[in-house]
Amino acid sequence: MNISQALLRKLFFLSLIVFSSIALLTQPSVHSQADNKVVYFIPIEQAVERGLEAFLKRALETAEEERADHIVLEIDTPGGLVDAATNIAFLIKNTETPVTAFVKAQALSAGAYIALNADQIVMAPGTTMGSAAVIDGAGNAAEQKMQSSWLATLESAAGDRDPIYARAMADKNVDLPEYRAGVGELLTLTASEALEVGYAEAIASDRDELLAFLGLEEAIERELEVSFAEKIARFVTHPIIIPILLSIGSLGLVLELYSPGFGIPGIMGISALFLFFFGHLFAGFAGFETLILFGAGIILMIIEIFFPGFGIFGILGIVAIIGSMVLASYSTVNILLSILIAVVITVIVSVLFFKYFGYRGPLKRMILTDATRTELGYVSNETRKDLIGREGIALTTLRPSGTVSFEGERLDVVSEGGYIEQGKKVIIVATQGSRIVVREFTE
Repeated sequence: MNISQALLRKLFFLSLIVFSSIALLTQPSVHSQADNKVVYFIPIEQAVERGLEAFLKRALETAEEERADHIVLEIDTPGGLVDAATNIAFLIKNTETPVTAFVKAQALSAGAYIALNADQIVMAPGTTMGSAAVIDGAGNAAEQKMQSSWLATLESAAGDRDPIYARAMADKNVDLPEYRAGVGELLTLTASEALEVGYAEAIASDRDELLAFLGLEEAIERELEVSFAEKIARFVTHPIIIPILLSIGSLGLVLELYSPGFGIPGIMGISALFLFFFGHLFAGFAGFETLILFGAGIILMIIEIFFPGFGIFGILGIVAIIGSMVLASYSTVNILLSILIAVVITVIVSVLFFKYFGYRGPLKRMILTDATRTELGYVSNETRKDLIGREGIALTTLRPSGTVSFEGERLDVVSEGGYIEQGKKVIIVATQGSRIVVREFTE
């Protein structure tokens, strides 16, 4: 018994020594892992729009939650919406983690403004930054009031840098001929020029050189990529895509009413509207209340179609549908313009479709298309075929209508077009309802 207890004690102490050794051996590696810095790389690519804003909000929050030591924005964009760029700049400014803008190809217009709001700018060789004038939807320069506000915003983003270069990026009246920015031209800086004027802190060919400049050579690199759902959201929330989606959606549903069964138009219409609401919902511009409001509008429209209510249900349905789209959108002006474009396209195509194809779908049950045509036997008076061939005497002159006596029966008639004097003999040649046609009879 004593031998067993001694053996157990030895095994216990031996196990304790083994586990302690393992812990001591692994302790240095744990410290080594903890000492490594973490750098998050976030892409800013393609056009700057509200979908990109939603992605960057998620990406920056993720980087901070993971306690990143540094954030690098890899920029390659031709620019985009001013309001989206302003919101993105606000997100960057309110990020506690240091942020570096790494221009990989171009940072133009709104892209230049985003880069200026980072803590520092690093550009790759052969890249450019600048050309940040504000333009409207037609591609023309914005009004003076907006231009003035934008210039002040750019100069503020420049911070301690010389503001003249930020102004020259958006004001054609600033003359900087040494950088190809004469009067009437916008300033666009190359990497070397940006470094020379203090608008870039370094030039780096790749991530390795960038991390070396930041003093993070041993840092762990992590990338935050745009998810598939975010790519869809960015695409469908683009100002040009929205009216296209709404046009396909409304046109598809309307044409489905003309078509028998449920087919391609209905599928296209529902899919387009689903993409519209999904994109805005995922991007954070809409809530589920917009979907509920849209569904209520559709139900009211169906009630109006099948159970007419003097237009009340139809009007409420239209208001609910438009209201849901306005609530889901980030820009009231843009969505109202998109709805107007969709309505015009839908009306034009629907009229053409009805003209050449007619009613074939559910509307055929609710719209009366039959006509009381003569070919179908519908006449206002009974046609007396028995009168054809009867002879009579014109009681009045026929010019070309008049009265004729047929064996004592007075009838109102018309001649075939010729003039027939009173007292002439006539013969009935055709009858159609109350219309009796005669011609002069000669033996």
